[in-house]
Amino acid sequence: MRILTSLLSAVLVTLGGVAQAQENFQGLETIGKPKPMGIGFQFPATELMRDVVWLDNFLLIIITAISVFVTLLLAYAAFKFHKSRNQNPGTFTHNSVIEVLWTVVPVFILVVIGVFSLPILFKQQEIPEADITIKVTGNQWYWGYEYVDHGFGFDSVMLQKDELADYGYAPDEYLLATDTAVVVPVNATIVMQLTGADVIHSWTIPAFGVKQDAVPGRLAELWFSAEKEGIYFGQCSELCGQAHAYMPITVKVVSQAQYDAWLNGAIEEYAGIPQSVQLASN
Repeated sequence: MRILTSLLSAVLVTLGGVAQAQENFQGLETIGKPKPMGIGFQFPATELMRDVVWLDNFLLIIITAISVFVTLLLAYAAFKFHKSRNQNPGTFTHNSVIEVLWTVVPVFILVVIGVFSLPILFKQQEIPEADITIKVTGNQWYWGYEYVDHGFGFDSVMLQKDELADYGYAPDEYLLATDTAVVVPVNATIVMQLTGADVIHSWTIPAFGVKQDAVPGRLAELWFSAEKEGIYFGQCSELCGQAHAYMPITVKVVSQAQYDAWLNGAIEEYAGIPQSVQLASN
């Protein structure tokens, strides 16, 4: 199947196919990808990811305070109770106050963390009403996408180095870019329904703050609403076999007008349900 999809992509490139022209989206900025010497998160393009960044910074403050306190405590104990200053060892066996504190304080810290982290977790897991629903199927080793509201789908396969320029990608986007991309409008609520066709895969876009396993025989969901137009990359994040490292994800967030134009072309190319038919049936 992967070989067949690659051959089909090559034919479309050669013929100047509709899909390539639709998906180039001239001038679309590449935002969500790793950067050289980067040590932080990618640009947070969704509310979910902003929450994750905030929670990470909040936990960093707590962890830093604990680490500094423990380091100072160790230094104090090493100095005060050094053998040169304490020839005779202590004979006490316990200290009730300290034992209560080292139980109560960590519990309090965990409660504080829970108060701030659980709402963020619930926001991720409570799926809102979708503007667009896309079914995602993980295969060894490519992704299949189905726009269920419009009755069409396509496979998404990693591009080789010599194919990047034909699809409008930079050389450093090798292992990140795919021949076809998920296209969604900016500020729309997107619900992704995930499953696996063979083994467990995982659909992840770091800039969106989403990650969900695609398990054969099960249907899981995630959601996001991208707030900035651009190209975003992700990769399968569950070890799924020999070519696991060659299973990238490409999402293009475009304006509503660009999305409508792409959707009309995609419906025609992939034999989907025309929007006029949908409106009539509604």
